Amino acid sequence: MAESGKYAAVESVRIAAYSIPTDAPESDGTLVWNATTLLVARIRAAGIDGLGYGYADTATARLIADKLGPLLIGMDAFDIPACWIAMQRAIRNLGRQGIAAMAISVLDIALWDLKARCLDASLVTLLGRVRDCIPAYGSGGFTSYDDVHLRAQLSGWAEVGLHAVKMKVGRDSARDHARVIFAREAVGSGVELFVDANGAYTRKQALMLAEQFAVQGVRWFEEPVSSDDLEGLRLLRDRAPVGMDIAAGEYGYESNYFSRMLSAGAVDVLQADATRCGGITGFLQADALCISHCTPLSSHCAPALHVALCCAAQSVMHLEYFHDHVRIENMLFDGVPQLVDGSLAPQTARPGLGLDFKEQDATCFQVM
Repeated sequence: MAESGKYAAVESVRIAAYSIPTDAPESDGTLVWNATTLLVARIRAAGIDGLGYGYADTATARLIADKLGPLLIGMDAFDIPACWIAMQRAIRNLGRQGIAAMAISVLDIALWDLKARCLDASLVTLLGRVRDCIPAYGSGGFTSYDDVHLRAQLSGWAEVGLHAVKMKVGRDSARDHARVIFAREAVGSGVELFVDANGAYTRKQALMLAEQFAVQGVRWFEEPVSSDDLEGLRLLRDRAPVGMDIAAGEYGYESNYFSRMLSAGAVDVLQADATRCGGITGFLQADALCISHCTPLSSHCAPALHVALCCAAQSVMHLEYFHDHVRIENMLFDGVPQLVDGSLAPQTARPGLGLDFKEQDATCFQVM
């Protein structure tokens, strides 16, 4: 133990932002984009760097650089709950959701990675493992894709062993049923088909389309209405065809959000994203809430980050293998887990997350 009484006092916090263009125009039911911003944080203590990352905006990076990073200097990196609470208190007057929550998430992830590296242990070993690997489902099928691109992506996931694939709907409700029929033909009958409307439908539209999608064996209907409409989600959950799960939660920035959604009986499956909900600390809180409500949990995006968490969290059922993030993580990180029989397993031979950022390769994308 150091003379200060701290096991590993934080020496420095660095943050950088990178904008990576998509490989094709992308859109869902409510948003259009052509690039993804990756934030990468490094927290140094005891001569070791911890790595944290997330998908946010440069404003999130600025908050880390100006406020939250300096706050952590001198704090004990091993006391992650104390660091987490200190950051929560520091953004009280800024609002806990959105940018502030994502900033805390990136730093919390870096602290957990740092602690594991200091102990020369993998993150999943530090957290405690409940399973060796986690099933993944392919995610993309953007509304901007033409039929050729949609078929290639969805059938490609089926060919590499993924047992479920998810496509975006909601951009044009009049075409969505036909697109789902096409997607079913592309993947065949042996692959589960999920749809994600990103809150684009009205309640009545969603009810009608749920019946149509069920004919094609759709087993998962994500955000059929806005995730803020808990009554609407509950309506869809109560009236959806048997065998179709209603899912939401990706926009949860704090445990109270998840608690309200679960207490309302609004979802069959809760989603949580460690890059938004307070990092690894917040994701584990979501797991505890799901356990208490007997509701399964599914991770949202950032698969290389979530694989260890999904193997440590009791309530998790599967992981989202999101096209944009799979592409970025394989491009800019070493140590990214690869699919085996449709599942991902965390790194155990490498400390922490098991990831190393390829800074030189990312330089051309750096915006901050």
